Amino acid sequence: MRRIAIAVAAPTLSFSLAACGALGGSGSSADASPTKGNDVTVGLLLPETANTRYDKFDFPIIKDKVASLTRNQGKVDYANAGADADKQASQMQRMIDEKVDIILLDAVDSHAIAGEVKKAKDAGIPVIAYDRLAEGPIDAYISFDNELVGEVQGRSLLEALGSERDTSSKIVMMNGSPTDPNAKQFKQGALAQLNGKVTIAASFDTKDWKPENAQANMAQAISQIGKNNIVGVYSANDGMAAGVIKALKAAGVTSLPPITGQDAELDAVQRIVSGEQYMSVYKSYPTEAETAAEMAVAKVQGKDIQFDALTRDKVSSPTNKDVPSQLVSVVALTKNNIKDTVIADGIYKVSDICTAKYRSACSAAGLK
Repeated sequence: MRRIAIAVAAPTLSFSLAACGALGGSGSSADASPTKGNDVTVGLLLPETANTRYDKFDFPIIKDKVASLTRNQGKVDYANAGADADKQASQMQRMIDEKVDIILLDAVDSHAIAGEVKKAKDAGIPVIAYDRLAEGPIDAYISFDNELVGEVQGRSLLEALGSERDTSSKIVMMNGSPTDPNAKQFKQGALAQLNGKVTIAASFDTKDWKPENAQANMAQAISQIGKNNIVGVYSANDGMAAGVIKALKAAGVTSLPPITGQDAELDAVQRIVSGEQYMSVYKSYPTEAETAAEMAVAKVQGKDIQFDALTRDKVSSPTNKDVPSQLVSVVALTKNNIKDTVIADGIYKVSDICTAKYRSACSAAGLK
């Protein structure tokens, strides 16, 4: 699957299509004649807690947006699976039994959850795949442009290595969980940039995205390749980057090679400021989460023009073709653009990043 990237290039965007008048004839959500009132219940199933974004950003943003779209009458029924696919299946079954109006599903295992997606469909409950493309008869999908994420990571790593690198330069690839379809797309995008330009001396698919698993994998890579022979590390996200760094330090590496990441977690931003991590991929969570809430409410309330305006792309899963979708673009976060991304978007304040430990590095980076 190759995606069509929509034009959301600016990282500071957190827009509402309804507010921008991009919905055609039906106008804003308050103007339409809904088939369901404002007493909407949105089931929200998020996959894990190792990545701090889900509890810190996605859930509260979706909760607040649903409330604002429904004059504080709608609610969000939230459950986090803690990286347990069976637990998520039980959580989804509970929501089906309790007859929520719609489900936003960020799957732990996109294939394993397909049966529950069909059960929801049979019960008349629409399912929108959120952030990860679940299998089964989903009604829509919203995520970031995942192959572009990998391309940005791969291109950034090559830029960090500079002109001294050649095809013999050895890197390690620390890819995401094999049960997450996004991880496959990240890898595809990265390989499109890296193949033929460096030597991928070791590559791992990291179970459950867990930092401790990435640390163990990196220790294995160091043993196989030699700590002084690794010029860079492709890490698919920030949590695993932390594990990679721990393994390198444990092996006695004092001058860390360039290491990529994703999600712009606070710890990662601080590592970027201090020079331990080269970059992360910043994804505007407000844009994704608020738009997902708009999609869910529009779908339940029968506002088809609004829903169609929010899902102008098409993607395919192994079970379904041409799923109505929105794909949001991303930006490489480095030391040079922290002010223009996570600070400008209100994700973090300078004081969050520049704690006592990082004060000197922040000053050198112009963060005051």
